[in-house]
Amino acid sequence: MFSAKVVVQNKTGLHARPASQLVQLSQKFESKIRIISDNTEIDPKSIISVLSGGVSQGTAIEVEAEGPDEEFAVNGLVELIESFTE
Repeated sequence: MFSAKVVVQNKTGLHARPASQLVQLSQKFESKIRIISDNTEIDPKSIISVLSGGVSQGTAIEVEAEGPDEEFAVNGLVELIESFTE
């Protein structure tokens, strides 16, 4: 298992377009991925899960992945989340 922590800086959090981009990227990886936010587990391969996760600006989250491409998955998702600056 590989994980990393990141603070969401985007004004709208993980909502709408950022959520869609997150899901699209997550689905490219084989690993099982999850995002932990305030004791809530979010499946980043599901748009419903991401939107209902309620991740807003300033929220610290942990991205975890387990599988053959876990490091690439975590690093890619953290980089994407850090790039959101709407």
